[in-house]
Amino acid sequence: MTQSVVVDFNNLPEGCIANILSFTSPRDVCRLSLLSSTFRSAAQSDAVWNKFLPSDFHTILSQSSSLSLPSKKDLFLYLCQKPLLIDDGKKSFQLDKVYGKKCYMLSARNLFIVWGDTPRYWRWTSLPDARFSEVAELRSVCWLEIRGWINTGMLSPETLYGAYLVFKPNPSGFYGFDYQLVEVSIGIAGGENRKRTVFLDAERGRRLRYQIVPRRAGTGIFNRARFLAPVEAPPVEDNDSLDLQHPKERADEWLEVELGEFFNDGQEDKELEMGVYEIKSGDWKGGLLVQGIEIRPKRTPIN
Repeated sequence: MTQSVVVDFNNLPEGCIANILSFTSPRDVCRLSLLSSTFRSAAQSDAVWNKFLPSDFHTILSQSSSLSLPSKKDLFLYLCQKPLLIDDGKKSFQLDKVYGKKCYMLSARNLFIVWGDTPRYWRWTSLPDARFSEVAELRSVCWLEIRGWINTGMLSPETLYGAYLVFKPNPSGFYGFDYQLVEVSIGIAGGENRKRTVFLDAERGRRLRYQIVPRRAGTGIFNRARFLAPVEAPPVEDNDSLDLQHPKERADEWLEVELGEFFNDGQEDKELEMGVYEIKSGDWKGGLLVQGIEIRPKRTPIN
């Protein structure tokens, strides 16, 4: 008859406990640190938090201004809480606080915007609540086309990513998007892109959630065609469709809408292309403030 052996983890060397913790997740380490003073001490170890930092974090940090923190844990927490501007301020880098996966945002200056340097159609401005020094302000266009690219080698391997347009309406005027579908896409450059349609009007999503049918006055010059058309109530959509098709408010008080998702297998470096288009209707639109496109891990529920 075999006799079971009970191991008291508190009797293990601190280095051994630190090594065990490094095979868990940042969230698990924080929870396990509450077990005892031994676990708490091991959870502070640089050896633990070094495993949660990306292997190329030194290269990433070298693209930003000098950053000096006392420990790897402090560095990890800093990168989870504050976006780090890199690439001369044209991108930002951050870590997902649950699993330590890489997150990037491409600034508007890092995107390809048709007519983006033509002041008649777009202008560049600064906003106090933006993470970048400049955002793109859409003045008026009938052809909206925004594209961005990122190398998959910059992303965490074996990770499902989502791409999001980060924007908000200009308080001084926002028009042409209320009932206008916008095409978005994501895929490997030169290959087949996955496309779908979204709305950039956040108010439309709120109205549909509460089933409020607005009065469509449409007296402006840009709404003349819709004013002459028959008035129809918006179709009822399920909540999943609403979540995917309509913008959501972010913690930084900007809006975002999902462009699609991409699984990075990490096998080889490829160019991931993301796009936002409204080029079919011919309607004029304006008042859109674009901060950039964010690429971050998607969290799937654990069954």
